[in-house]
Amino acid sequence: MIVFFYDRTFEGLLTAIFDTYSRKVFPDMLLGEGDVPPLFMDDSYTVITQEDKAGRVWTALENKMSTLARSMLTYAWLSEEKESDNLLFRYIKKTIDSKIPIETNFGDDDVLRVHQIAKKVSHEKQYIKMFLRFQKAADDIFFAPIAPRHNAMPLAIPHFKDRFADQKWVIYDIKRHYGYYYDLQKVEEITLDNDEHLLSGKLDENLMAEDEKMFQDLWKGYIKSMTIKERINLKLQRQHMPRRFWKLLTEKQ
Repeated sequence: MIVFFYDRTFEGLLTAIFDTYSRKVFPDMLLGEGDVPPLFMDDSYTVITQEDKAGRVWTALENKMSTLARSMLTYAWLSEEKESDNLLFRYIKKTIDSKIPIETNFGDDDVLRVHQIAKKVSHEKQYIKMFLRFQKAADDIFFAPIAPRHNAMPLAIPHFKDRFADQKWVIYDIKRHYGYYYDLQKVEEITLDNDEHLLSGKLDENLMAEDEKMFQDLWKGYIKSMTIKERINLKLQRQHMPRRFWKLLTEKQ
C-alpha cells in the first residue's frame, strides 16, 4: 500500500494530485501529516504544498469541468466528512484521466457521492442564511454565533457582505473556533483567544449595546403574539427549523 501524507488543506490535496502524475506514483490512501500509518504500508511520500502546483491542477480542472462541478468540489471539501479527501482525490483523478466529462455519470459511486455531499453542504449554507441572528454589541459591532454541521460558513459570507453592507459585523463559528469580521470595506478571517463564553450563543449583557436587550424582548414578544397555540406543530417546526439551531435563535432562548 502506498500512502501520501499531506497538510489537509485543499491546496495540499491539489498538490498531491500534481505530484501523483509527476512522480507516476498513484497512492492508495491520503493521510494527514502526523496520522498513524496503516500496518501494511509499503511506501510513503510527504506532499509539500505549493501554490503553483495547485494552481496548475485547478487550471486543468477548469478545462475539464463546468463551473458547477468545480463548485461541488469546494462544497464536498468543506463538508469535513470522513474520507472526503480520498473521495475527492479519486474523483479529480478520474476527471483528469477521462476524455469526456464525468460530472453527470451518476453510475460511478464517487461521482454520485460527491454530488450527494455537495448537496448537503449547500443545504447547510441555506440554513446559515436563514437562522443566523445578529446581536448588537456595546461597540456597535453586530455579532452572530453559528455552529453548522458542515463548514459551510465561508460559502454564506458573500450573502451577508451584500445584505448587511452598511454595518460592521462578526460571524463566528463556535464549533470550529474561527469567524469573519466585516469593517464596512472588506471581510477578513479572525480567531478569538477566549471564546468559551460564546458557546451559549448569547452575548453577556455587559457586552451588549444598551438597546439590544430591549430589541430581543420585542422580537420574542412578536413571535409569541404571532403564535397560535392550537396550531403548534413541533414535528413540522423541527423539519423546517432543525433543533440544533434553536439555542442560537433569539426567539428560542
